[in-house]
Amino acid sequence: MNFLSNSEQFKTLDLGRLGYGDALKIQEEQFKAIFDAKRQGVHHELSTLIFVEHNPVYTLGKSGDESNIKQNPETVGAEFYKTSRGGDITYHGPGQIVGYPIFDLEQFNIGVREYIWNIEQAIINVIDQFGLKGDRISDASGVWLDSDTDAARKICAIGVKASRYVTMHGFAFNINTDLGYFDHIIPCGIEDKGVTSLEKELSAKQDIEAVKNLVRTAFNKVFRISK
Repeated sequence: MNFLSNSEQFKTLDLGRLGYGDALKIQEEQFKAIFDAKRQGVHHELSTLIFVEHNPVYTLGKSGDESNIKQNPETVGAEFYKTSRGGDITYHGPGQIVGYPIFDLEQFNIGVREYIWNIEQAIINVIDQFGLKGDRISDASGVWLDSDTDAARKICAIGVKASRYVTMHGFAFNINTDLGYFDHIIPCGIEDKGVTSLEKELSAKQDIEAVKNLVRTAFNKVFRISK
């Protein structure tokens, strides 16, 4: 584990390339530390934004529909996990920035709805720097391109869990992602919209570490700890 920086807002922890199960254990440890501190009434500065790049894996949200999995994950060389987050089926893999904010939302003086809005806004601000206009869709979380057209496509998926205003799980931002893996599922259970990546939109492979730095900066601007 590598703590990239300490900011006044939150810590940033980069796990590098790591399997989903191992990253989940780290998430749960970070989550439990904050949850226990709050339950005991102990002041803490434990909110952490975790970055990770997973090996190929499909994850299903707690209310997800397994019928949205069109092909056995093992046959395409991917793992499969049922999770406690919201949302349906999605894919994580190399070339994708997965972010797990383990945040105490009471420190930021926001609720879950604003929290999700803030994540979307941070990603919208990042892709704007590449000349792309990100949008929201009212009935589907995440960041979309051309959201009001037949060419609507998602570049960042979001699925979270919150207990006592402590969050885990998070977002998956497609940078140089192999989008072929999405062909084996109905992403997020939405059949009439596509999936895209920064590489596909810009017709060039991107420096994922540079984009990660932009995401970290965008999060620091959007999330401000309430003093």
